[in-house]
Amino acid sequence: MSGFGGQTPTIVVLKEGTDASQGRGQILSNINACLAVQGTIKSTLGPYGGDLLLVDENGKQTITNDGATVMKLLDIVHPAARILTDIARSQDAEVGDGTTSVVVLAGEVLKEVKEHVEQGVSSQILVKGLRRASMMAVNRIKEIAVNTSEGNQRETLRKLAATAMSSKLIHRNAEFFTKMVVDAVLSLDQDDLNEKLIGIKKIQGGGLQDSLLVNGVAFKKTFSYAGFEQQPKYFKDPSIVCLNVELELKSEKDNAEIRVEQVSEYQAIVDAEWRIIYDKMEALYKTGAKVVLSKLPIGDLATQYFADRDIFCAGRVSSEDLERVCQATGASVQSTCSDIQASHLGTCEKFEERQIGGERYNFFEGCPKAKTCTMVLRGGAEQFIAEVERSLHDAVMIVKRAIKNNTIVAGGGACEMEISAYLHSFADRNVPHKQQAIIKSFAKALEVIPRQLCDNAGFDATDILNRLRVEHRK
Repeated sequence: MSGFGGQTPTIVVLKEGTDASQGRGQILSNINACLAVQGTIKSTLGPYGGDLLLVDENGKQTITNDGATVMKLLDIVHPAARILTDIARSQDAEVGDGTTSVVVLAGEVLKEVKEHVEQGVSSQILVKGLRRASMMAVNRIKEIAVNTSEGNQRETLRKLAATAMSSKLIHRNAEFFTKMVVDAVLSLDQDDLNEKLIGIKKIQGGGLQDSLLVNGVAFKKTFSYAGFEQQPKYFKDPSIVCLNVELELKSEKDNAEIRVEQVSEYQAIVDAEWRIIYDKMEALYKTGAKVVLSKLPIGDLATQYFADRDIFCAGRVSSEDLERVCQATGASVQSTCSDIQASHLGTCEKFEERQIGGERYNFFEGCPKAKTCTMVLRGGAEQFIAEVERSLHDAVMIVKRAIKNNTIVAGGGACEMEISAYLHSFADRNVPHKQQAIIKSFAKALEVIPRQLCDNAGFDATDILNRLRVEHRK
């Protein structure tokens, strides 16, 4: 110790400029940051919630009231508030809807416990009380839930899809789109319910009612070379081959060097290059396939070759679209053109290239093994169609979730009010210590959902909530 003049040396562990703060002040700062985010998003909740117009640093505009989209586009820097963004994203990935509700509810729970933090209640006691309240809430939800497998399941699913759409731009066309969404989800493999097999294609022009559901696959015409115009654009019961092969005459790679002694040897090399691609095309022709699709480019030589033999081809097909074609037609992706068996080919009742709006689309309809479908959306502005796509994604996820889980609860804040009344009653009768106040704070926070729905609809929230409390405590 004498080497330091009798003083303990200062040990720097954190990098210079690091802000280290903890304790009650930091907790309150975190809560205030989360409440600021909640204040931004809560006006979008419910059927009468407004849409937000968000503009990023590049000037790109997004019009939406989808909670996950809003949270993603808000450039939040506060670390505690960013946790709310993660909550919204996980809710969107897992359930698909309810992203705004989850952020509003989380913010309100923090708002209600803020008073306890200011009074010096230990964070351990707060966490313990909130965990107990949430477990009781989950158990109560299980008690009041209704089974969807009883009665008319399709009608129940349509109501659920309509609820998911009620707060969206498409609520005026809800009846049209609910049928589309339910049909789309029920067309999937019911053991798997992979929503990625529902393709959504957006085409500007026309009205929302011009949108259609294809029981099969549809994708935008890919880039094509000269000679494509001569290929047939309509087939009945065609054989379909799907490839991960490039059908293009490739020049040698950069800096490749070939030493030849005679001109004839050079010609042999050129002939070999041509022979390689011709062998591939000949092998495909002999399979009897009438539609050739590939993830990789199909060049002008192959395009002309197939056109001369009345075969349709499309290269640079996206992996997602090719996967859905395989699922629908029964084809399997081939990495080589040799040894393609009949079992590797797919088929459908009808293949057609059609004009929709200003775009050409390839349609595969009447697929025997169809566990996939495609929604073709029409509409005006680009932002409008993008919001319609987000709305349909939420509805698809909700219907999928309902089929998997078989239980639903009432919406419109009814479930939250029931749990709130139950927790208030339980806390008054059974919890004598500090946790009573914490459980009651959690119960009060649940009331934010019906209150915000009333505020957004322009009703007197205080009056309606008082009447709801009376009804739920009868």
